[in-house]
Amino acid sequence: MEINDDFYMKLAIDEAWKFQLLTYPNPAVGAVVLKNGTLLSIEAHKEAGLPHAEVNALKAAYLKVYPKSELQYLNDSFEIHKFLKNNHNDFFEDCEIFVTLEPCNHTGKTPACSELMEFLNLKRVVVGSIDPNSNATGGIERLRKAGIEVNTGICKQECEDLLYPFMKWLNGGFSFFKLATRLNGTITGGYISSKETLEYVHNIRSKLELLAISGNTVRTDRPTLDCRYVNKQAPNVLIYSNSSKDEFDKEIPLFNILNRSVIVSNDKNKIFNSKNVMIEGGYSLLEILKDDIDMLLLLVSPTLKNSNDSTIEYLIDEKYRILHQYYNGNESVIFLTRNI
Repeated sequence: MEINDDFYMKLAIDEAWKFQLLTYPNPAVGAVVLKNGTLLSIEAHKEAGLPHAEVNALKAAYLKVYPKSELQYLNDSFEIHKFLKNNHNDFFEDCEIFVTLEPCNHTGKTPACSELMEFLNLKRVVVGSIDPNSNATGGIERLRKAGIEVNTGICKQECEDLLYPFMKWLNGGFSFFKLATRLNGTITGGYISSKETLEYVHNIRSKLELLAISGNTVRTDRPTLDCRYVNKQAPNVLIYSNSSKDEFDKEIPLFNILNRSVIVSNDKNKIFNSKNVMIEGGYSLLEILKDDIDMLLLLVSPTLKNSNDSTIEYLIDEKYRILHQYYNGNESVIFLTRNI
């Protein structure tokens, strides 16, 4: 049976985008495992320090066939590697794995994926992008030397789009603007996003080195800007404002979060001095920073509300290119870059 490599790689890409911005400082990666042409698993890397996408996919594939295995209780990468090595019984020799990024070839917080895949003697490995990190690359060469068939460059552009934030981190820093809107582009008048999307945003916040917001938003909304929906540490905050810190009401909740610093600056360049920065705001702040950000994260609620806001046509006029789009519950999550 002929395998459609593009189809299965796109499944891996779609899964990886669900965890984009949550794996910092690691790249978002997806993986799919087939056994004798039958789809067994679709998985992704979910957080730095946790198992890589390939390990999650190999684990899920094994459990698909052996659901009562004690493997189900293992979450540590080293323990999963050890279990699969000791208990595979040639299970993976007729398996193919599709992975958006070259399997890593070094041991750090997790062991090398390429070493595990070599040991399991997979039938074929299909790779989207070559790892740009010189410390991790070499997995393809290792697998080929072991006699495993490796195909590369499948859905190459889509896999490189997936790597875009990671490439920016590697080369100095990444900044993105988060904008929550309704279907007609309105952004005022209370909460827009669902609890599910708020949890997603709070998870992203917990990975940031800096969260930037405008002084006008601080005065008007009196936000907390914490990570309470996921019970994690809140990021440091920069308030972009012409006013001094002393002019802000210290009863505004964001000033009273433990273990966080809050600075006020009228220098927009300070927003971009960190490795991983999210800017939260509306159309006015986006207008000021649109030429400086690397990406726009658009969260669209399936609701309508009349207001005097700018509409979504504002974004279309700026000729943004959509990198990826998916649904988080009923809401659209859209990643865009500007065409310069």
